[in-house]
Order: sequence, then structure tokens, then C-alpha cells
Amino acid sequence: MTPDRRLAGLEDRARLRLPAPVFEYVAQGARDGHTTAAAPGSWRQWPLHPHVLRDVTRVDPGTVVLGRTTAVPFGVAPTTLQRAIHPDGELAIARAVAAADGLMVVSSNAGTTFADLATTGVRWWVQCYLPADRTLALPLLRRAVEAGADAVVLTVDTPVVGTKYSTDPQGTVIWDVVDPSMLRVNFDPGYDDAPGSEKALDLGPHDIDWLRSTTGLPVVVKGVLRGDDAVRAVDAGASAVWVSNHGGRQLDGAVSTASALPGVVAAVHGRAQVYVDGGIRTGIDVVTALALGADHVFLGRLPLWALVDGEHGVRETLSELRDQTLETLRLTGAATVPDTRGLVVVEGAKGL
Repeated sequence: MTPDRRLAGLEDRARLRLPAPVFEYVAQGARDGHTTAAAPGSWRQWPLHPHVLRDVTRVDPGTVVLGRTTAVPFGVAPTTLQRAIHPDGELAIARAVAAADGLMVVSSNAGTTFADLATTGVRWWVQCYLPADRTLALPLLRRAVEAGADAVVLTVDTPVVGTKYSTDPQGTVIWDVVDPSMLRVNFDPGYDDAPGSEKALDLGPHDIDWLRSTTGLPVVVKGVLRGDDAVRAVDAGASAVWVSNHGGRQLDGAVSTASALPGVVAAVHGRAQVYVDGGIRTGIDVVTALALGADHVFLGRLPLWALVDGEHGVRETLSELRDQTLETLRLTGAATVPDTRGLVVVEGAKGL
């Protein structure tokens, strides 16, 4: 199987090899799954306008992300239950990302301790959901800082968890079969029973400044789909905004990130970095997102499907995606990521 076809077949291979509840957990979207289903392929709404007569002998796909260079323009987004896919879970992904000189965002629900992740040498950020009682988040945040997290990613699109439907006739869902030791190992014992541990319903711009001052780290606001919300986040001190609809797992019917990205980039107007995830499956998708103004691209389900084969599977997938990205850069006449700007024509992109 050619590399391009192998990436396209990762989901089918995972379907055959993973227990049904685990596969469903990773694949499913909220409610009827319309937003999730529309994501792969959504980037093709933006045709590329390649340059010619450009020297692409040497092509550098690296990006500068919060002041540090990564060798590839894509990183791994935070996801839960990685150890349900493979026993090594986050460690396997971390080692593969470190080998690619990339960036990994680690879920607060991870099944691997931050201290263990730090031993891999990977560059990583910690993702968090703030609870109603913000002080309950402090122990986890301190552990992340002590283990070397470079930034805090505040997920803002989850005041409640979006409804998902099980396809199992008996109604079996992942939480009925998962080993509790596979997740949330960085929380204090008894966290979920503490008053105020539920997700905050009153998130606001003030939380961005609180996180920044509490941790001393830059804050990335993840889950932004509108330009006006992006501006509020930047005004409150966010170093970056992350265009994401949570993989379609929150609001079914939400706009695709491919459609939302240009408006957010236009609204931010260079005052902060802009990242994006959602339906990225090929190097063409990566370059299209960069051409639309993303400073970095994040992968959600693709590395999870690859994780079925452990670290090797993730390494191979990241390598193939890099090769596809390099080919697309050459074919569009872009020797660097900044050269991709203008490869997509966006008429009158404005933030809402």
C-alpha cells in the first residue's frame, strides 16, 4: 500500500483491531454526527493557486510556535483514553512526536503522568478544563509546570459535554468497559467528588489572565470559531487562539474549522497566533490550513488511528504526513510556510 493510501486506510484498520466501544469513542461525534462527518474533505472547499518559477530545491516546513521552532507544521491535539487504544498511550505518541521534533498537547484526562511524559524529551503543552471552583485545578497545573509544560491550553467549548449516541444495541459505552487507571492520573484522589469539581459554566476572559498569572505560562484558548470571540481572548491576554469545534464532539451543526479559520485570522489581524484542527488527513490539508493563515495545525483522530500500532505506527504516520506536506509545498512553489500565504484566495474574510 502506498503511503497516501495507508493514511487513508488508518481508520478502517483501527475499526478492525480496536474493541468496538473504544473505536466508537474515538470516531463518534455529538448527536447525529453531521459536523464530525463533514470535517474530512472540508479543506477541499479552498482550491490552491500554486506559484511556478519558484526555487523549491530546499523546502523548510518548520514553524515558529510561541517563540520556538518546530520541524513540522503540525502537532498532536489533546485526546483522552490513549491507553485504551494502546498500552503505551501518551508515551508512544510523545516519543513519536519527539522524534519528529514536533509538539504534543496533553489532555488533563491523560492516563500517563506528566512526569513520565517529560522523560521522553517531547515538547508539550497541557490542556485543561477549568472547574467551577478554580482552585481545584491548581494541583494539576502545578504538576504540569513542574514537569516542563511550555503552555496551557484552555478548552472553552465544553461548559457541558455534548450528547453522544451509542450504536451498541445494549447501550454499552466506553465508560462501561474502560479501566479507570487509563485516565485522569494527574488529578488528586477524590477530585471528582469535591464540591465545585464540575466544569465551569461561567468561563470568561478573566480566566485567561488567571491561568497566565497562576502558571507563568502563555495561554492558548482552544475552541474558538468566531472572530469576535477570538478578539476577546486576545484582548484578555491569550498568546494564541485555536480554531476548533472539538472534532464535532460538542455542538453538532457547528461550522467547520476550514470555514471558520479565515474569519478568525482576519479578526486577530496578527495580534496573536492562530492554530487549527479538524479533519486534517493529508499534507494538502495541512498546506491549505497554513495558506489560510494558520500558524500551526493540529491532528486529532489521525494519530489515534495510528496509535493502534504503538509508537512505530505514530512515527510512520507523522513521517508520511511530513512527506506529503513537503511534496505539496514544492508543487505550490512554497519553500517555507510563510510562502504559503496567498495560495488560497479568500474574498472578504471577516470575523463575525
